[in-house]
Amino acid sequence: MKSWRCNSSSLLFSRLIALVFWNVKTLEHQAVNSNSQPFRVLLTYITDPVMAEANGDARKEWGISHIISEVKDSVEYINRSEARRIQFANCVHQLQLKDRKLIYDSKTRWNSTFEMLSCALRFKDAFRMLSDRDSGYTSCPLEEDWEKVQKISSVLEVFWTATHIVSGSEYPTSNLFLKEVQKIKSFLDANSSHKDSFIRDLVCKMKLKFDKYWGECNLLMAIAVVLDPTKKLLAIEFCFPKMFSPEEAVQNISKVKQTLTSLYEEYVADSVNKGNISSVHYERCGSSSNLQTSKSSAHVWDDDFESFCAEVETVEPIRSELVDYLDKSRLKKSEISEEFSCLDWWRMNRIQYPILAQLAADILAIPVTSVASEATFSAGTRVIDTYRASLLPETVQALLCGGDWLRHMYGITKKKKDKSYQEIILPESA
Repeated sequence: MKSWRCNSSSLLFSRLIALVFWNVKTLEHQAVNSNSQPFRVLLTYITDPVMAEANGDARKEWGISHIISEVKDSVEYINRSEARRIQFANCVHQLQLKDRKLIYDSKTRWNSTFEMLSCALRFKDAFRMLSDRDSGYTSCPLEEDWEKVQKISSVLEVFWTATHIVSGSEYPTSNLFLKEVQKIKSFLDANSSHKDSFIRDLVCKMKLKFDKYWGECNLLMAIAVVLDPTKKLLAIEFCFPKMFSPEEAVQNISKVKQTLTSLYEEYVADSVNKGNISSVHYERCGSSSNLQTSKSSAHVWDDDFESFCAEVETVEPIRSELVDYLDKSRLKKSEISEEFSCLDWWRMNRIQYPILAQLAADILAIPVTSVASEATFSAGTRVIDTYRASLLPETVQALLCGGDWLRHMYGITKKKKDKSYQEIILPESA
């Protein structure tokens, strides 16, 4: 973090094959070894391996599998031959629809499911017309099913939006996470009592899963947002009452403050031990006993006067960087640009907050998401080719992470990842 930039997409590779067999399904708060970095007050993320690999099971659990299957089968039916694509394109042309592509999803990616459904909704009249003209097309959703597709899309859109904000090839800093989690939590809470029974049942099942993962206070994302100069403590004071009960909100706000203070004190102690803090910060004006007797008599009165003033004047204690930072007003939205970066702000203010800036750099640089193995080693865009498959993990890590740093150093744009879904471009109508 010397350059105050998050340059790496893949930070490291770890072999965690056993996680699937350990049946670990919840986020756990875990203390780091006290002999390591002063991060023992933070937590370790353990994600549920089941959701990433068994998306189909979640669809069945939430009672929407058959609806999604109808849409997917419809798209697949059209894509099986050029003649069907032309026939469907004719329907689209007659209905004067502007869209010219369909999307075929990946069953292990909720994002692509939302994109497939939202895209298919724009063609629902074309699907109906094709069903009337082609007797072989039997998977066209009924009107009531299209209504459910619309409802499913409205729910999934919340997750899709959050994922696009906190995920990507260039990982955002961790201060963005709390806002998105709170928005999802508020959406699920508000719609768990929706008047529409279908939406209510779907949201309630999602809420159970969400609360299982995010029911406890996540110290990492809370501390990260406090270290955002545009948010500070006001962020958790705004979000926590929307995420927890009144008593839990008060307790969690207090826990975040205590944890941040404890973490800051460890950084101070570490900095003092390394000799990075000048003793001048901890000294007051010396007494007359420290004066050199060899000084000329012309300065004796001045020295005695300074000593007298040091005894009688009220000297304000030096405020810690953390207290000073939190007491100052946050940056308003009107005071920053659209390209505002927390890391850049701390870089520019590292003289005023040398210790707190280092803490902020360490916290904000923690990725808010982890790259799943199936994403990094996708068969569509292989990161490790057959020539490097036998290399040691340390060598592979050095090659990939080093590549990220070198691309940033020389301003080379990384090739965009292939989309997680298949786009089906419709031909010109006959």
